[in-house]
Amino acid sequence: MSMNNQGRPTGVGTSGFASTSGSALLPNEPLLFEIGDTEHSGVDLPDVTISTDRLGGFERKSPLDLAGLTEPEAMRHYVRLSRLNHSIDSGMYPLGSCTMKHNPRLNEKMARLPGFSDIHPLQPVSTVQGALELMNQLSHWLMTLTNTAAVALTPKAGAHGELLGMMAIKAAQDAAGQSHRKIVLVPESAHGTNPATAAFLGYSVKAIPAHDDGTVDVQAVKDALSPEVAAIMLTNPNTCGLFEPQVIEIARAIHDAGAFFYCDGANFNAIMGVVRPGDPGIDAMHINLHKTFSTPHGGGGPGAGPVVLSEALAPFAPVPFVRKGSSGLELVEHAEGDALGRITAFRGQMGMYVRALTYMLSHGGDGLARAAQDAVLNANYIKARLAHAFSVPFGDYPTMHEALFDDSFWPAPASPRSISPRR
Repeated sequence: MSMNNQGRPTGVGTSGFASTSGSALLPNEPLLFEIGDTEHSGVDLPDVTISTDRLGGFERKSPLDLAGLTEPEAMRHYVRLSRLNHSIDSGMYPLGSCTMKHNPRLNEKMARLPGFSDIHPLQPVSTVQGALELMNQLSHWLMTLTNTAAVALTPKAGAHGELLGMMAIKAAQDAAGQSHRKIVLVPESAHGTNPATAAFLGYSVKAIPAHDDGTVDVQAVKDALSPEVAAIMLTNPNTCGLFEPQVIEIARAIHDAGAFFYCDGANFNAIMGVVRPGDPGIDAMHINLHKTFSTPHGGGGPGAGPVVLSEALAPFAPVPFVRKGSSGLELVEHAEGDALGRITAFRGQMGMYVRALTYMLSHGGDGLARAAQDAVLNANYIKARLAHAFSVPFGDYPTMHEALFDDSFWPAPASPRSISPRR
């Protein structure tokens, strides 16, 4: 008798009963409203009279109709839901290509330390000096890694950071009497949030085409420049997985035209510790801590998107921010001069700050560079290994954080040796 190597079938079998998973839990559990009913309760509570005088006429007019469950039914339901959680113990994170998939246990342990996990944003500043010191150190290293003059920690995600960066650009141009600049250049290889952010702030978006090799057409950038152009929003490395080889020339042309260079830093994990974006001449760039510095993202927790600013935009950084005062670290809560005001309720995501700084300090400068180099190596390895199965649309350059493929010659011939990557 041969061994069944097909695995156990799932779903409804010939017996008519739904099969179970390896955890002996039904994969398709009925809804709670189907398990329980509204006529019974799983707990015994005394009848009480509830006054509605304080509800101002907004009390419920119809029954709540919650399903009554027994304690074992409720427990089994929530245990089943917990088994659906995906974690580092279960497998790799199937998230976006530019997202860090690894959330080290050390980071989680540090974020749960007393003093970080149990502080409140309204505590007196004198009682949270350690948290402020952590924010100060994180700010220092973000500016060091990017060679920039200021950083705003508070944005909650990349799109929020983009909004802040473009708000700073708009404030700088308004202060300089350049309010007539209403056009933002956005390459076709940019992230989709870039044109959305520009349009949200009232700018007109002008698309910049890319070469067939996936890089920005520099001449098209120069041809699009005019006294009405406020900025360019360029993703680097770009969405094709490529580092823009002419980024210095693009920055120089933008600045010569009196505009600003906003860089989408979503893919910074491919160049951290190797390239400082401030060196080529960016003016603002958001850094997704969840994409580059291992903090959870999406279903795993909140994001964080600090924005670094050049010397030209530093005076417009929003509050709050940390600075050293006569009696220790203090939070600047009110905008001074041309600075932007508050863009979020409090100080941002403290848990994400702790995880990101832990990741930085545990790696060191050389370790961060090695992590970026390993990410690039892995992407190029995948590119080489799958070149026989798919077309490689942008094969002229080494890929960065990701490798892109298409199926223009799919299905592949039987012999992979007969195929070379398409150039």
